Amino acid sequence: QVQLAESGGGLVQAGGPLRLSCAASRSGFYINDMGWYRQAPGKQRDLVALITNGGSTNYADSVNGRFTISRDNAKNTVYLQMNSLKSEDTAVYYCYTQARRPLTPRWDDYWGQGTQVTVSS
Repeated sequence: QVQLAESGGGLVQAGGPLRLSCAASRSGFYINDMGWYRQAPGKQRDLVALITNGGSTNYADSVNGRFTISRDNAKNTVYLQMNSLKSEDTAVYYCYTQARRPLTPRWDDYWGQGTQVTVSS
């Protein structure tokens, strides 16, 4: 199994920074894309940022230029540096990864339990 452990959420004032981390314990699985999604109350879960194994990144328009995603493949860890936070960034942030067992073609999706980010205005 692949387990994702998030850390770094909390309460921050608008305009401030916050950094999220997510470590994947993979027990022999291959890890592919890693990323972050978020879900605000009453809304669907949306992509925030994604990073491939090779380091290519993709951001939601609403965070582009303010958030930076990075990963340390040796540690199976993905980070999300969030700057210039706004009240509309308030949400539960979920870590995400794709992984597969050796010698199997199917990639499966795995999710963390979520970490709350609250931005006060």
